[in-house]
Amino acid sequence: MSTRLACVVFEAMRPRIAARFWADLLGWAVTVDRDGGADVAAPDPDGPDVGLSFLPAPSPKTGPNRIHLDLSSRSLDHQRLQVDRALALGARPIDIGQGAVPWVVLADPEGNEFCVLEPREQYVDTGAVAAIVVDTADPGRLAQFWSVASGWPVTLDEPRSTGIRSATGMGPWLEFLRIADAAHEHSRLHLDLMPFPADDPAAEVARLRAAGAIPMRYIGSPAFDPPMVLADPDTNEFCLLRP
Repeated sequence: MSTRLACVVFEAMRPRIAARFWADLLGWAVTVDRDGGADVAAPDPDGPDVGLSFLPAPSPKTGPNRIHLDLSSRSLDHQRLQVDRALALGARPIDIGQGAVPWVVLADPEGNEFCVLEPREQYVDTGAVAAIVVDTADPGRLAQFWSVASGWPVTLDEPRSTGIRSATGMGPWLEFLRIADAAHEHSRLHLDLMPFPADDPAAEVARLRAAGAIPMRYIGSPAFDPPMVLADPDTNEFCLLRP
């Protein structure tokens, strides 16, 4: 069997404010507003989009994230509108050494990097989020692990990046970008997986560990078995949620 990609999690000093920024920018909705956090989802609950979850951060952001979002655009005019909207909502331009490129690099109000892409045929049917991008020194290895974890096949294999996507051909890409000096600090973004209701979570943890996952710690009581917080082969932490 396979787990599925449930959401991208942001750690934020002000989770509700961060959630509202992303909901307004993407045209999505805050679906859960709870003490200490919030969830954001696309309007169609049965659609292929991956949700966003915002949780309290233990400390302010100090370095670049290993994971960021790329937003799609339909035209150059739409790209400019997306950038203007982001800036009006509280984003700011940042320089991460990108040089003269056709996409625009911004930071959200928490300082999390994201890109507004120029129109690309690869992303015409992804929805608002074109790709979830993970920096890594070995894109192929990490893509193979996340292909096993998510059930998404590898559909893009280039020298600088490897990408996986749902076999339906809908929703965002999960891309692994070759960065020789990818950050090793704790990332403010991580991915969460969820087993299907009929599957045994313990068996899924064992399957993920066989694919290269590293057990990290327990959520709640240390007596809980199996461990639900793991890391991929690049030590990016992720959670296996309860169905």
